[in-house]
Amino acid sequence: MLNKNDIKSIISSGEGYNAEFKVRVPKKLKDITEEVCALANAAGGVILIGVDDHNQIIGTEIENSKRSAIQNSLNEINPHIHCPMYSIEVDGKQIWVIEVASGSQKPYTLSGAIYVRQGPNSQKLTSVEQMRDFFQQSDRIFFDEAPCSEFDINKDIDSAWFEEFRLEAGLSKTVSQEQIINNLKLILPDNNLKNGGALFFGSAPEQFIETAVIRCIAFDGINKTQIIDDKIFGGPLMKQYQQAMQWLKGKLDIRYKIEGGGPRKEIWEIPETAFKEAIINALSHRDYYDKGAKITIELFNDRVEITNPGGLTSAISPAEFGTKSHSRNPLIFGLFVRIHMVEQVGSGIGRINDLLKKASLPKPVFKTKGMFTVAFLRTVEETVEETVEETVEIILNAMKENPKITAKALQEKTGLSRRGVEYHIDKLKKNSVIKRVGATKGGSWKIS
Repeated sequence: MLNKNDIKSIISSGEGYNAEFKVRVPKKLKDITEEVCALANAAGGVILIGVDDHNQIIGTEIENSKRSAIQNSLNEINPHIHCPMYSIEVDGKQIWVIEVASGSQKPYTLSGAIYVRQGPNSQKLTSVEQMRDFFQQSDRIFFDEAPCSEFDINKDIDSAWFEEFRLEAGLSKTVSQEQIINNLKLILPDNNLKNGGALFFGSAPEQFIETAVIRCIAFDGINKTQIIDDKIFGGPLMKQYQQAMQWLKGKLDIRYKIEGGGPRKEIWEIPETAFKEAIINALSHRDYYDKGAKITIELFNDRVEITNPGGLTSAISPAEFGTKSHSRNPLIFGLFVRIHMVEQVGSGIGRINDLLKKASLPKPVFKTKGMFTVAFLRTVEETVEETVEETVEIILNAMKENPKITAKALQEKTGLSRRGVEYHIDKLKKNSVIKRVGATKGGSWKIS
C-alpha cells in the first residue's frame, strides 16, 4: 500500500506510462477498467482519482455502491487480476488509489479486446496484426522492460543528464533520484534496472547494449564508395540525439534569416524539426533485440538517410503507416513524451511530410521492410542560390570594416557554410561588386 509521501511523489512526477490521474470517477466505469487492463499488459502502475491533469489535488468521495460497481467492472478483466483500491488523505483531501501490478498472465483482455499502454495513453488493439504483434512481444518481453543485470545504478547513471531530465519533465527538486526511478517503474522487483532505464539514463549504455549507438557517416558523392567522415555517438539516448543533430548541422547548408531587430533564425536546407522527428522515432522504435545493426545517419550529396533496425511492427499495416503508433519500446517512448520530445502519438510521419511540403521540398522516401529507412532528398544548389539581401549586406559591410577579413570570419558573421560564403563571394566577383587585391593570403578586398 502506498503512503502519503509516495502519492505526493507520484503526483509531482505527473501522468505518464505508469500513472493515470482522474479528477473524479468517470460516468463510464469501463474507462477506468480499460486503463487498468492496459497497465496490467504493460509495466503496471497506479490510477489516482481526485487529481487533475495539472497535477493538482482536488480530492473526491466515492460511496460504497460506486466502489462496489468499480470492483465489479474490474472483475470483467480476463484473466482476473487483483488490484487493491483504497483511499488516502493528502493535504486534507481524499484521494482514491488503484494499484495495478504488471500482470504475469499477459495478455489481459476486456470484453475480448486487448488494451496496451502507449506513452501516457491507453490504446485498444483492433486488428489481428496488432494482436499478433502484442503476442510476439509478450513472448520475448519488451526489450526496454527486461533487466540490465550488469548495470550499477549507483555509478552508471549520468547524474547531470538525470537532473536535466528532472527539469524538462517538471519534476520536483525535493523528490530523490531513487524515488523518481521507482515512480517511473524503471526498477524490477529484483532491484535490477530495466534496459529502458539503462538506455535513457546510463552514462554509457553501449557498454551493456553494444549496438545502442548512432553512427553518422558522410560520403563524397551519391553512393557509398568514399567515406569522408565517420562518427559513432553513444551515451544516454537524448545525448545521442543531440550529438547527431549537431553533426548534421555541421554538414548541411544552413542560412540565417534576420527579421527586424530580432535574433537570427536558422533555416536548414532540410527542416531541422523533420530530422528531430526521424531520429527520435528511430531511438524510440528500433528493435534493440537486433544485435547486428546500429541506427545510422548517412549523408550523401543528394540525400540524407536515417535507418534503424526493425521495419514496421505487424501491429501497423501499410495503410495505417503515418497515422498510428505502436512502439517496440513503450517505456522509452513514454520517457521521451515526458520531456516533450514526442508531441502526439502517431503524428510524427505526418508532421515530417507537412514540414517538407511547407519548405517546398520533395516528399521523403520511406522504406519499411527489414530495416526502417527515411530518405530526405537534398536540393543543395537551390538552397545555396537563395541569396537574400541581408546576407549580401552583411558580407559587404564586413569587408568595408575589415578589407582583410577571411572567409572563415565571414562564415561566423553570416552563419553560412564555407560553400555558402564562397558562392556569394564568387557571385559578387562576377558582378564586379568586389575584387581581390593582392595574394589570396595577405591580400584584401576592394568594393567597387
